Amino acid sequence: MNEKFYALLGIIGPLVAYLSIGIAIFQSPWFSWERSALSDLGHSVDSSVAPIFNFGLSLAGFLIMIYIFTTFRKYAKYTATGFVISSFFLQLIATFDEVYGFLHFTVSILFFISLGVTSILYAYEKKSVFAVIVFIICFSSWILYGLEIYTAGIAVPETISSVTVMLLLIYPAIKIYIMK
Repeated sequence: MNEKFYALLGIIGPLVAYLSIGIAIFQSPWFSWERSALSDLGHSVDSSVAPIFNFGLSLAGFLIMIYIFTTFRKYAKYTATGFVISSFFLQLIATFDEVYGFLHFTVSILFFISLGVTSILYAYEKKSVFAVIVFIICFSSWILYGLEIYTAGIAVPETISSVTVMLLLIYPAIKIYIMK
């Protein structure tokens, strides 16, 4: 297969994650941006939408990894390592859902830390001001949440940080797709 196909996976992968999250939220009237974590949707005992949420995260992590190993690593070698680690932790979040308690908490924390580190790697490797802005947005969303500056559930900084970092993955995929 060609690079254009694999670049498409760099776009589809994140879209699968956010589409499955969106469907899960839509089908869960109990979900609240003020009180919930996104992972509440994947709780295999308490959430009827857990299969949608967890499968979506797993599939997204897998598709992103394929894109990284086949195409993205040629674009940004060190950042690719960060994205592989983040994708792996994304799959672990789906595998070890909230039923697993501390294990789920640990892989979730590692996922969000890896996103921050990946944005720093991207900023350094590609000399990207946008990646610095992404890191500041991610970091600020967690700091503001931790300091209780705004009243919202943890789903808010989870969404802000993951969406902004995914832009660093999707942008090169779009460029590669259009240019090939």
